[in-house]
Amino acid sequence: MRLGADAIVFTRANRGSSVTLSVGLLSYTFLRRTMKDDIVVPMLDFKIQDGHIVPLVYGSQGDWDSSLKIILDWSPFSSKEELLQQFEDIVGHGTKVAIYNLWMNDDGLLELDFEDDDEASLHTDILLRDQEKASGGVSKAQKEIVQQHISHRLRFSLRAYTSILYLKKFENFQIILRGKPVEQIRIADELKFKKVVTYKPQVAHDSQVLSVKVDVGFAKEAPILGIFGMNVYHKNRLIMPFWKVLQEGSSRGRSVVGVLEANFIEPAHDKQDFERTPLFIRLEAKLRQIIIDFWKEKCHLIGYQPVDPQLRSQYKAALKDSGHPGPKSQQKASTHRKTGGHTSNLLPETYDDIEIVGLTANGAGSRVQSFGQAQGSSMEPAGLDENSVDIGSDGILDPNFVEKLSEENIALFTRREELRQQDTQLRRTVGELEQQLEETKRKCAQLAADLQIYVL
Repeated sequence: MRLGADAIVFTRANRGSSVTLSVGLLSYTFLRRTMKDDIVVPMLDFKIQDGHIVPLVYGSQGDWDSSLKIILDWSPFSSKEELLQQFEDIVGHGTKVAIYNLWMNDDGLLELDFEDDDEASLHTDILLRDQEKASGGVSKAQKEIVQQHISHRLRFSLRAYTSILYLKKFENFQIILRGKPVEQIRIADELKFKKVVTYKPQVAHDSQVLSVKVDVGFAKEAPILGIFGMNVYHKNRLIMPFWKVLQEGSSRGRSVVGVLEANFIEPAHDKQDFERTPLFIRLEAKLRQIIIDFWKEKCHLIGYQPVDPQLRSQYKAALKDSGHPGPKSQQKASTHRKTGGHTSNLLPETYDDIEIVGLTANGAGSRVQSFGQAQGSSMEPAGLDENSVDIGSDGILDPNFVEKLSEENIALFTRREELRQQDTQLRRTVGELEQQLEETKRKCAQLAADLQIYVL
């Protein structure tokens, strides 16, 4: 009913040697125009007998005939034969739902857009017409990455939403949208530097101990893609996509994405949220901690300065030992990098054709290795695992760059707050002046009326 005013359902069922065909109509248009006080749902039943389709009457023949007339009057089908034709493509058993009289927006256009599709004339998707424009990224290429990511497209694309709707791989069914199969996307397979965290929720004292696996990692587009959040499934079905358990506006947790199946909590009736129970609140707190811990441990792998003080000091020491920056690097050091619309604490763009410093993120036991040490170990520069990263020394920042950048960020935020306060004050002043203007106009009108009376 959210998509359109009316829906008609065709169902074919096999029970042993008995085959039944059923038709049901749920029509808001019919109920409204006939001013029904109760919800009336006309239904028809048929059975296949000796190779022929014959009516199956449970009540009286009059009721059956009345239901047929209502369905033919208020559906797209004008005869009983046209209704029965709808069962021809239902092989064995199955259900078909046809929704019509789709809702319009305020401009008189269909809310669902069947034409505006990235695949040009193929039109293999169904979109929400009034879709939000993705923000983030400073260049055209970066904005395109953000706009094409599943976290943005699922908000308005039915194909994108159904591609992540189920956690496990499609095995005994297929989703076909407008003639083209939906290609499944497993979010956990799209992560880099992935880590698996085990969570044991306290469901009840007398119940067995549950163990939930949480896949967490960086989006493969990190750090350009600023989206973060947890994708929570319930019994294989997606309930909350990219759930922001952290507040936005901070670089902490940027690009961190997680996936888990939470069968121990109950979803809401619309399957778009969970009931706000104490168990759910504890889950939210745990997922928030998982993202924070993962960020602290591995944020340097996507170019951010290490959070751990010991790792940060080791990194600075490695920078000093690797030599002084050249003219090219000094130019880079003076340029602020922006990602996803934020001035960030990202390290410089020095990842190509350069000497490598391997950083391993293992908490307090983290250590810094030079390129020569890395060659002597089992870690190869061409194929670093998820616990290492390539950071260049040709064009390395001076040691004070991060501190300078942080100070400039603070200054910018302070300036922004000052401008916000000025804007608020100006709006208040404008409002007061408008009130004074209206009062002056009223007085002028009163004086003009008094003057006219005096002249007469």
